[in-house]
Amino acid sequence: MRLSLGQQMQLAQKQVLAPRMIQSMEILQLPIMALQERIEQEMEDNPTLEQSELSNETDSDSDSNEEYDVENPDAPAESERELVVDEEHNNEDDFERLMNMADNLPDDYEERSRPSRDQIESEGDRQHDAMANISARPESLADYLHHQLSWFEIESEVRLMAERIIYSLDSNGYLKLPLVEVIPPAAVDLNGNAEQYHAQQMEIAEKALSVVQSLDPPGVGARNLRECLLLQLTPSMPLYEELRTLIDTHLEDLENNRLPQIAKKTGFSIEMINELWNELRTLKPKPGADYGDVSVPSVTPDVFVERNEQGEYEVRLEDNQIPSLSISPYHRKLLQQAAQQKDVETREYIKKKINAAQWLIDAIEQRRSTISRVSQAIVDHQTRFLDEGPEFIEPLKMQQIADKVGVHVTTVSRAVDDKWIQTPRGIFPLKRFFVGGTTSADGEEVAWDRVRLKLQEIVDNEDKSKPLSDDALVAALDAEGIKVARRTVTKYRKSMSIPDSRRRREW
Repeated sequence: MRLSLGQQMQLAQKQVLAPRMIQSMEILQLPIMALQERIEQEMEDNPTLEQSELSNETDSDSDSNEEYDVENPDAPAESERELVVDEEHNNEDDFERLMNMADNLPDDYEERSRPSRDQIESEGDRQHDAMANISARPESLADYLHHQLSWFEIESEVRLMAERIIYSLDSNGYLKLPLVEVIPPAAVDLNGNAEQYHAQQMEIAEKALSVVQSLDPPGVGARNLRECLLLQLTPSMPLYEELRTLIDTHLEDLENNRLPQIAKKTGFSIEMINELWNELRTLKPKPGADYGDVSVPSVTPDVFVERNEQGEYEVRLEDNQIPSLSISPYHRKLLQQAAQQKDVETREYIKKKINAAQWLIDAIEQRRSTISRVSQAIVDHQTRFLDEGPEFIEPLKMQQIADKVGVHVTTVSRAVDDKWIQTPRGIFPLKRFFVGGTTSADGEEVAWDRVRLKLQEIVDNEDKSKPLSDDALVAALDAEGIKVARRTVTKYRKSMSIPDSRRRREW
């Protein structure tokens, strides 16, 4: 039977997704800390899940009850049906069934599944310990400045304006807004004079800005780099006047390394300018950057690499923090009772929960197997990196690992996403080991990371009185057997914050 174009389009709008596949992909992508949270949430939501002591026994026991149906063991469970995304009907029947499941519990289910007093106290202690171990929020720049402001005895109008300025600063401590925009909106003063009101408010704003700029860290509240550096100078500093002259009138010349022009205009010697330049480098161009509103989360490795007795690298997963899960025997018994009593609704609800629990257990085990195999394949490929250092990292694509492990490349991507590996050379994200490369003079593939390291080495060892141009850097890399285009060298130099040859010159 031939289908019309409309029927073909309607069929194309349906996508069949196996629920097990969906959950396995979700679990695989989770890093270890997120997986712990997911398991805790699942245990709260699914009463048939429980933590077991002996994972091997419970795994085999739970497998025997997977998709359990006492009346028809061969029939697929309700939760085993494939999920069909049907844009025409929006899966109304499925959503209706899910919404009504809470009504299908036995009358005494809540009483029977209620946790004991000891369980409640134990859970309360666990949550209390978890909260006690949460690190305190670091003090933000605004908090720090506001605290200092409380020490000042100033007029209330100036204090309020200073607070407005503090909360208008960017993360580096700069006031990027024009001062007039900090003034609260109002049309006129008490006498109905708009111009007089504006003049009064601007005067208050200037006083408030002066107060903010007197706070710690020095340079905070500046409106540009020049003002920021000038605010950090104090008359007690050596060469104070010379530094002030340099910042006030020659900041752009300094940025472009035009030392001879500065010497000609100021009468300072090159040696004096270099001394002043070194002194300027002790100042902070971003005084607020040391303060943050959000703490950097600590990294917990999912994978560890160790040498075995044969000297080979082996990976192991950090499993101690992941609880062993099993299916509650109590709920298996409930399922049997519901089947014997012909209580279809209760049976379907419990069966769905048991199947969901088993799916989670299987997905966690699948995650463990996949991450272990993918990590081992990566480590096997990057042995020189582990033996000799970052310079010897090998070019590697995810497709190579996918082919070696026998999975789809998207599986590899999910397996390494947001995962960290502890190696003898430190902790690295698993994605760190996937790098592109170029071809050396002898036809060998060279990773881009090695090109960057070699470029940095050449720049560090160049004659600073005659720094190498980008063309000369290309030639120097070629002499090391690494062929790259000039535009590639320029791109890498900029990404590594290496100035051009004119700015690298030392006078």
